[in-house]
Amino acid sequence: MAQRSTEETLSLFTRLSQKPGVQSTLILSRHTGAIVRKSGLVSNSSSANPNSTLSASGEATNDSYRKESGIHSAEDVAGAVWKFLGAAGSLVDELDREDDVRLLRLRTKKNELVILPDSKYILVLIHDTPPA
Repeated sequence: MAQRSTEETLSLFTRLSQKPGVQSTLILSRHTGAIVRKSGLVSNSSSANPNSTLSASGEATNDSYRKESGIHSAEDVAGAVWKFLGAAGSLVDELDREDDVRLLRLRTKKNELVILPDSKYILVLIHDTPPA
């Protein structure tokens, strides 16, 4: 199966991130899971990437992915996505070692995560779950 190029993946990611209801985006390093770029998620770290998207007021937007006790940090979401992608990759390897994970979608009652892994990055979109 042919792997999508990074340019094709980034183009798809850009298109998807402009759709209505997108709350947050993350770009992670494929090799380490480190946050390369983020928007819509607050960071626990004071050394957050300066390329993060800021609101018009210059403050990081924080009206994003919420948990019962508050907002998930970008680091929390990145770590959870990293583990989820690892588990999905293990499943695919067990089914067919020559196959790759190309897209993961996880829908909850409140949100949907779209995860697009490629050779260099893991691209993550979090958006509202459409009403049933």
